[in-house]
Amino acid sequence: MSGGLLVAGTTSDAGKSVVTAGICRWLVRQGVKVAPFKAQNMSLNSFVTRDGAEIGRAQAMQAQACRAEPTALMNPVLLKPGGERSSQVVLLGRPVGEMSARGYHGGRQERLLGTVLDSLAELRATHDAVICEGAGSPAEINLRRTDIVNMGIARGAGLPVLVVGDIDRGGVFASFFGTVALLAPEDQALVAGYLVNKFRGDVSLLEPGLDMLHGLTGRRTYGVLPFRHGLGIDEEDGLRVSLRGTVRESAVAPPVGEDVLRVAVCAVPLMSNFTDVDALAAEPGVVVRFVDRPEELADADLVIVPGTRGTVRALQWLRERGLADAIARRAAERRPVLGICGGFQLLGEHIEDEVESRAGHVDGLGLLPVRVRFAREKTLTRPVGTALGERVEGYEIHHGVARVAGGDPFLDGCRVGQIWGTHWHGSLESDGFRRAFLREVAAAAGRRFVPARDTSFAALREEQLDRLGDLIEHHADTDALWRLIESGAPRGLPFVPPGAPA
Repeated sequence: MSGGLLVAGTTSDAGKSVVTAGICRWLVRQGVKVAPFKAQNMSLNSFVTRDGAEIGRAQAMQAQACRAEPTALMNPVLLKPGGERSSQVVLLGRPVGEMSARGYHGGRQERLLGTVLDSLAELRATHDAVICEGAGSPAEINLRRTDIVNMGIARGAGLPVLVVGDIDRGGVFASFFGTVALLAPEDQALVAGYLVNKFRGDVSLLEPGLDMLHGLTGRRTYGVLPFRHGLGIDEEDGLRVSLRGTVRESAVAPPVGEDVLRVAVCAVPLMSNFTDVDALAAEPGVVVRFVDRPEELADADLVIVPGTRGTVRALQWLRERGLADAIARRAAERRPVLGICGGFQLLGEHIEDEVESRAGHVDGLGLLPVRVRFAREKTLTRPVGTALGERVEGYEIHHGVARVAGGDPFLDGCRVGQIWGTHWHGSLESDGFRRAFLREVAAAAGRRFVPARDTSFAALREEQLDRLGDLIEHHADTDALWRLIESGAPRGLPFVPPGAPA
């Protein structure tokens, strides 16, 4: 059996995804054949594999860190929220229905443990190591009985567990101690130790606390990773702070031309694949903000209506907020607007939805000659085409089927004046197409903006992944980490009372 490790966290957003990616990149640079794995992922940011399976974008990013092709085995269960209490369940890359949280945790989740263990075993049979990512916290005692992503998968597969804590939030020692102390003895036996994430300052001031933690729990700290800007790639569950005024993380670089371009992304409900704008944020001189008020569109050179798991709900939200009227004014003034996936659908004339919202017939914004009917089968493809004289690759994830009845062709959608629409996610990662599109936007906006000639989004992503690998290589005890992956949790780890409630 190959080596393995579960990267758990004291909380959501402790850094599990990026730490997992960093360990994967460090291992592959050592010549190890490695794969990522997350048994169950809840995310609206997803990706389509080459064989048409839908998985979380974080696992696709981690596969890139492994220099491997993403597969459904890397994320066998994906939950896509459709509201406060229900999610679409995607099993091995295919949607199998909607389910309430109570229904899922009431029995369905537990029945999926065999599927996720089989997927993990298949990966381990073909790789030297599999680095697994947990979800939330392993100490969610109300969910432990049905857990298949944290200690459930660790115990089922005999995986050692490394607990990541975000020290930038404060309370990391209490979080580490409390996480272990709320686990059953059998689970505690697999928790090997800790990894401190996002540390600022002098590590020598932290070391006495780490020694005390070792004395209290009998578990060592495997590294202290310093805080680094710009590593929040391919988030899972949403933006980490209020959307108002949020600027997408990007390289600090001056514009090539005389002007910058300002991009405003409408922060619609159930926003999905907002990672589409990362390629824009990577361009020198492009400033990307998420907005939720009509006045915030006034100075934008480009407005993007992104994907959403609730097209009709997003349409209603735009109208309630006054953003729909602001977008219509932009269209009349021939100022650029780009709709992607659900954003494309709501720019059309009419929506017939008996699947997602079950709202029936709904009028769209009427800015594109498009009529949309929601089908029960989900479209999951990896299209390739041309636009603006450039080759474009993308991926499609949608139930809505669009019938285009006019305008100029644009990928699978259309363009009318400066209103553009397409189902294709990821198209802006095609460098030549992105530059051509930005030149069109700059001309329409009257900006003296010039796209950089040498910006490669793929190269920038590789640089980010190498930075994650460097963090592990330079700031973790890699010898001890490899022993953990190869040999499992140390024997004789002490029990930390009180343990999990009966």
